[in-house]
Amino acid sequence: MKIDIKGTNMELTEAIKDYVNEKIGGLERFFDNIIEARVDVGKTSNHHQKGDVFRAEVNLQVPNTILRAEAEREDLYMAINEVKDEIQRQLKKYKEKMRGNVKF
Repeated sequence: MKIDIKGTNMELTEAIKDYVNEKIGGLERFFDNIIEARVDVGKTSNHHQKGDVFRAEVNLQVPNTILRAEAEREDLYMAINEVKDEIQRQLKKYKEKMRGNVKF
């Protein structure tokens, strides 16, 4: 799987890149046919009065569709974890749908 990481309103450090690669790269355990993951992490703006608000967004390209999740938190790593959990849930649902075992 190819992972593209983009930073918005902040500089991407190696630690952030490694963390994103670890979390998003781990999704291949759940579904091995992921084509590409586009990850956007950063600050929503530089003008918050009460401190920074970080945002993480993942667009996961799988056969026939794109799965998307986003999260905003006070901590960048918490936002990445939340978006990973959400995209993982969507990926499991997509996998079940592909198998024909959709539960209603």
